[in-house]
Amino acid sequence: MASTNDLKNGLVLNLEGQLWTVVEFQHVKPGKGPAFVRTKLKHVLSGKVVDKTFNAGTKVETASVDKRNMQYLYNDGTDYVFMDGDTFDQITVTPAVVGDAAKFMLENQDAIVARHEGNVLFIELPASVVLEIQYTEPGLQGDRSTGGTKPATLETGAEIGVPLFLNTGDKVKVDTRDGSYLGRVN
Repeated sequence: MASTNDLKNGLVLNLEGQLWTVVEFQHVKPGKGPAFVRTKLKHVLSGKVVDKTFNAGTKVETASVDKRNMQYLYNDGTDYVFMDGDTFDQITVTPAVVGDAAKFMLENQDAIVARHEGNVLFIELPASVVLEIQYTEPGLQGDRSTGGTKPATLETGAEIGVPLFLNTGDKVKVDTRDGSYLGRVN
């Protein structure tokens, strides 16, 4: 149990038997009436985001979530295999749990695996990753000064929009949260 005064981003709450992650919170002290805490919560399994308001000082049940840094080893055809670097234990994670993170995972890459009571809840990648462009149309000489983009397929199979001056074989930095191009890497 924790008080609403102890809320912080990333904390996992157990509300009515369901797990919710605190995405955002704000303590509000109106001029009139009692203080309250306005939160934005994300359902751990479905990804649904809701707004919820708690009275200040209210007790909320927290869930014990074990977040471990693990290494992504390989995809065995259906599931993804991760290994704990300390104990060398391997776990398999279904594609439904991995979700969109699969578009930016390379073998031997580190990721955070969150577990609750032995069940894997979600995979958290670093904010950005460096990937190589496997294929993109060549840019035209006159296109260099415009701010246009073109589709590019990355080595993981994900497709993102990149500036026209990039070519096949270039390495790019990609935001893992929304799949946007962040810059070129030499």
